[in-house]
Amino acid sequence: MSISLAKGQTLSLEKSGSRGLTKVFMGLGWDPAGSNEKKGFFGKLLSASSGGDIDLDASVIVLDSAKTVLDTVSFSQLRSKDGSIQHDGDNLTGQGDGDDEVIHVDLTKLNSAAAYLVFTVNSFRGQTFNEVDNAVARLVDENGNKEICKYTLAEQGSHTGVIMASLAKTSDGWKMTAHGVPATGRTVRDLANDAIRVL
Repeated sequence: MSISLAKGQTLSLEKSGSRGLTKVFMGLGWDPAGSNEKKGFFGKLLSASSGGDIDLDASVIVLDSAKTVLDTVSFSQLRSKDGSIQHDGDNLTGQGDGDDEVIHVDLTKLNSAAAYLVFTVNSFRGQTFNEVDNAVARLVDENGNKEICKYTLAEQGSHTGVIMASLAKTSDGWKMTAHGVPATGRTVRDLANDAIRVL
């Protein structure tokens, strides 16, 4: 059974019954502000306030134990240097239910120096999260397609990015923390310092 995390809460994936995780994915979804219709989290959508489109992007920042950035995976680089992380690609329509951008991680192939995976969301065109309701990040065990946990971001604001969640490698196995911390930037590289600060 999936566990809903509160902002700032950490879950031990080993103790949650997810022992021996090998492959996971982080899926993200959203509701447009003021709409009862569920749509995808990322991509183009009609902005009620500005009359334009919003292009939201999911990314992951890989850091070592010293919190030095080793790699990033985003719509502009769909695969990590070591081949362990794969982004399904940029969603430019925002249509449909469920996950709209998905990032797959093979934990068995991950760079041995990797200690943190920080999952971020940013608005490439600089529009804000005042136009987004209920951003959701959910971690799924690819073996059996079992949702382990999820985090729903309730807050809105004038920021253009959010540090959604992170995975941390510990001596007791992997842990997921829900962050929901506002950030400023239009690309994953812009969010790196904010990502480091939340760890």
